[in-house]
Amino acid sequence: MKFYTFLVDGRPNLGVSTDGGIVNITKLGFPADMIEVIEGGDEMFSRIEESLKGVDGSVACLSEDSLKLLPVTNPKKIICTGVNFKDHADEMGKQLPEHPVFFIKFNDSLAGHNESVTLPPWLDTFDHEAELVIVIGKAAYNVTKEEAKEHVFGYTCGNDLSARRAQGLSATWICGKALPGFAPVGPCIVSADSFDPLEHHGIYCDLNGVRAQSGTTADMIFDCYDIVSIASRFFPLSPGDLIFTGTPSGVINGQPKGLRRWLEPGDVVNIEIDGIGKLTTPLV
Repeated sequence: MKFYTFLVDGRPNLGVSTDGGIVNITKLGFPADMIEVIEGGDEMFSRIEESLKGVDGSVACLSEDSLKLLPVTNPKKIICTGVNFKDHADEMGKQLPEHPVFFIKFNDSLAGHNESVTLPPWLDTFDHEAELVIVIGKAAYNVTKEEAKEHVFGYTCGNDLSARRAQGLSATWICGKALPGFAPVGPCIVSADSFDPLEHHGIYCDLNGVRAQSGTTADMIFDCYDIVSIASRFFPLSPGDLIFTGTPSGVINGQPKGLRRWLEPGDVVNIEIDGIGKLTTPLV
């Protein structure tokens, strides 16, 4: 299933994609909070599936383009994984890490699909990073790789926006990574039963309609289950938490210095992942 969070009369509602369009499941009696659905586990999932079987022409279906989409969940934690694609490590001149490189963003770093993100005018050297994002489904603390799959609810698209000069101010990178709106996610969550992260899924970034990044999940150094397991050794993970999993090559910072054209107001960044959808971020 694909889950959408969107505004109706100023309040969040949840929808699920069907052959006829997106059905507002909040109007069918289900929670308006994505985390409540996630915490409901298999029983909630089955109830939603069963309810959708009974949907007929009397239930209005919505189109993605007609909705004011919100960030896909309201996480306690946003954990990010750096230098996790071989080709990206090569373009940055870095050795392949022996352990995932973790950093964090904050809840107010989130932005939804089509939500404009402000580039702070006192900073510069803004960059894009197309990423697959894990949505945690069950509490996880020190779980094994074999157990990790059972703790994943689904996946979404993410853009690890970065202010590169600020990023270099500290070893943790946080000054250039955790700015407001610098974690766009969406447009939807694809449930784990219909998306296998170990298969080859294309990951793309288009900048103003021109392809900038093109990679595949097969190039990850640490796969999604590695990342969940290892992260859970240090950070208790909660339902709805998000984990960014790294970016393929093609970031602006990986280009020769004389050819770098940093992001600026007026640019539009599209992140697309096969099997999930397209996340659009206008920059202002």
